[in-house]
Amino acid sequence: MIDGVSIGEVINLLKDEFPDVSVSKVRFLESQGLVDPHRSASGYRQFFEEDIKRLRFILQQQRDHFLPLKVIKSKLTMWERGEENVMPAPSGPPPEKLFAPAAVPLGLDEIARASGLTRRLVVELIDHGILRPEGEQGQETFSQEELAIAREAQRLLAYGLEPRHLRSVRISTERDSSLLEQLTAPLLRNRSPDARQRAGEILAGCADAMGKMRVAILTEELRRLLES
Repeated sequence: MIDGVSIGEVINLLKDEFPDVSVSKVRFLESQGLVDPHRSASGYRQFFEEDIKRLRFILQQQRDHFLPLKVIKSKLTMWERGEENVMPAPSGPPPEKLFAPAAVPLGLDEIARASGLTRRLVVELIDHGILRPEGEQGQETFSQEELAIAREAQRLLAYGLEPRHLRSVRISTERDSSLLEQLTAPLLRNRSPDARQRAGEILAGCADAMGKMRVAILTEELRRLLES
């Protein structure tokens, strides 16, 4: 595109891909410093090819990721340097399956039997924040995820670790959760079904990737320990 085009022509070029784009929206993006079209001698906006590419990138970030303008601005800097990752994120496990509501909850005695732990050890794991049941003391209920945590805790305790040692595992995982909460915060604040679905997809994919990454890192570290 040698000659610039008007703001109306830009809307026509982008309308099929971004039905919500409008003159007022482009002007707003300009007022926020995200686009800076050239001005003709008579004061009319002129958009060139790079301006349209920039607009398309901004609109894609809003449509596909529901990102706020502040975040898009930082991503624009990377995009201008050619550093923005344009590869689509691989899909993870279906969020509707991964985050499905738990089945019938278990009581304290049931989780002890199902995990192979004694009642005393279950209580110790609760006291150290490893297990987090719902309900008041004496009426605790445990989800299937809590049962999975209890079973893996039983294995670690059988190797000689103590409940207090497992606290670091919980803390590091909570840090991962906080990081992903920040990543998806714009989506979680948006109450539209599409935004919630996208948040679930990102959380499921990241949870899968982080879990596999943790296993790989730990395996590598322990291999080096054995070889030292």
